[in-house]
Amino acid sequence: MKAYADTGFLCSLYAPDAHSLRAIARMKRQPLPLPVTWLHHLEARNAFRLRVFRREISAVQRDSSLNAMLADLASGVLVRCAPSLADVTTEAERLSAIHSEALGTRTLDILHVAGALVLGLPGFLTFDLRQGALARAAGLKVPDV
Repeated sequence: MKAYADTGFLCSLYAPDAHSLRAIARMKRQPLPLPVTWLHHLEARNAFRLRVFRREISAVQRDSSLNAMLADLASGVLVRCAPSLADVTTEAERLSAIHSEALGTRTLDILHVAGALVLGLPGFLTFDLRQGALARAAGLKVPDV
């Protein structure tokens, strides 16, 4: 594994949105697999349900998005990873103490960057500017996507 993708990036891959074309183009150049943690699973499922609530996608599209993500897990495009929750929360607190007041980062953003660091991955895929700034500040490579 070479990079960690935040949930926003993954959601753009599986449900059409403003970033989908860029996410798909990046995946064509991206070494695989991408890790998926418990946080990705929870956040992606909720994001798809929220998009149904907002009438951005239908329930059928939600199910299709979830099934496509599961198919990529089964085929090895995505791989389940379970970084130590204790290590992730310790790293997240460290990142928060050092960077949150300057960067305005949110807890879920910090948890994703901490997860990438704990997994020892050098790259970070995101469309979120603040999360990207945190990842860079933490020493991760954040390619333009």
